[in-house]
Amino acid sequence: MQSLELRNETLVEIATFLVRRWSEKENVVVEFSDKMETKTRLTENKVILIPMEKRIGDYFQRYRQFRTSLWYEAMRIKFCKKILSNDHAFGFILNTLESRRIEYLGRKIWRGMDKEIIFNYSYMLFSRPQLHTVYGKARIVEAFYQYFMFGAIKGEIQSSYFERIKKASELAKRIVDEAIKKDHGTEELEKKVIEILKILDIDSLLTVPVSLPFMKAGMSLTKEELLRFLTVVLRNKEGDFGKIDPKAVLGGDDVYDEYKVLLDENKKSDNKGLTIEIAGLQMPTTSNVDETKIYDISLINSLKIKFKEWKSGWKEQHQMSGDEFDEEQYIEGNDPFFTDVKKSIKTKIVIMLDHSSSIASDALEYKKATLALCEVLAYLKVKFAVYAFSTQNRTIVCWQIKSDNVKWNIVAAKRLAQIVANGSTPLAEVYGKMFPILQSKRPDIFLTLTDGEPSDPDAVRNMIKSLKGLGIKMVAIGLGSNTIRATTIAVNLRHLGYERTLAVSRLNDIPRRVIGLLGEGS
Repeated sequence: MQSLELRNETLVEIATFLVRRWSEKENVVVEFSDKMETKTRLTENKVILIPMEKRIGDYFQRYRQFRTSLWYEAMRIKFCKKILSNDHAFGFILNTLESRRIEYLGRKIWRGMDKEIIFNYSYMLFSRPQLHTVYGKARIVEAFYQYFMFGAIKGEIQSSYFERIKKASELAKRIVDEAIKKDHGTEELEKKVIEILKILDIDSLLTVPVSLPFMKAGMSLTKEELLRFLTVVLRNKEGDFGKIDPKAVLGGDDVYDEYKVLLDENKKSDNKGLTIEIAGLQMPTTSNVDETKIYDISLINSLKIKFKEWKSGWKEQHQMSGDEFDEEQYIEGNDPFFTDVKKSIKTKIVIMLDHSSSIASDALEYKKATLALCEVLAYLKVKFAVYAFSTQNRTIVCWQIKSDNVKWNIVAAKRLAQIVANGSTPLAEVYGKMFPILQSKRPDIFLTLTDGEPSDPDAVRNMIKSLKGLGIKMVAIGLGSNTIRATTIAVNLRHLGYERTLAVSRLNDIPRRVIGLLGEGS
């Protein structure tokens, strides 16, 4: 099991889910970077993590560190008003105080994190530099950090300096305890940092060299080394965490069950990926794309409200006869009885999104509308798949956004967000690339969203005829800048042999039109 590893896009999906759950902030994004230390940018709602391969230990140990460091960043998002740069002493010390404060507050909510925090402390202590390798007054800052966080320092330091460090650490602990007791936030801690700097006799703008926790990347600790660092942490943290069984910390049984499930799912996804190569499709692979820019929360929520009855499978309708009498409807001259009517969508649909160059000017709104559609289809538990086409390096490419056998998720949203609108509209070639998948999956509906006319209409007619021969209902939505343009495109598409064509001039209407189309057959 240890030889298996999770793909980066899987890790991004896991990290995004966890950080949003822990922080209770739905618009946070996560990315990996090997050019900087782990940090959170509050103004951008972004968490930046060091890659798994830059961490220490075997893969499961690295996963545990990744998970715990993510928890700390989620707690910063939840409890911190500001996060300063670690490049200078003032920001470094404030962030250090905040680490202890948010750890205490976070543990009150997530009580199951204690063993993972202790495990992570052991690796943090191991990865900190020996004091003789840090020069100038930065050594005092590093010694303060180690003593305050771990209750121990690595290496030796002059006794006069050590007394300052010990005194500053005791003050820092009182400051954090008071902040917790009086429910003070970042601003109050920030006011106290200068007192710690005075005791340490260092300037607030002193440059602090980056001490990354992957100085020995890929290196594994022996069990004996890990136990030695763990013993130091357990002894010095007993006042905060109580007695914890070191075997339970080393085993990580609670997290291992989660980890094993992720590996199994990752293996299944790898196997599913074979069909992409066979069909000649490609999958967008960039993992650090900010997908929040294509999330229109108000549109998504309004659609969910509009179709909420369909989620349960029942919809309330007014009729001439029914279960209950509605006086208001009777007075207004409408059908006075309302009754519950079964309303659910069993239709399987494959959606193809045109990303030719003509959509480029409206690409953002187009993606917002199609993402909202996907969110609501997932909400209604419709079985659907999503693909897109564009031109890349003068070659037409069909992109898999979501296959029908996986759930709509953040990774799929990231894939949609990164596609660049470019090229013409060679629908016949697109359908040819899709034919093996459509022949295998046999969806009820194959829906194409396009704002242009195909390059080779006769070839498109032949492909549509072949796909209809598989028992697939061919549907197209013509997108236009106004009603006349949209209607013209829809009429021209109908002449190509589509069984149903719709016209949309407002991109936000796409989800309603598609869901309405699916509802007709329910």
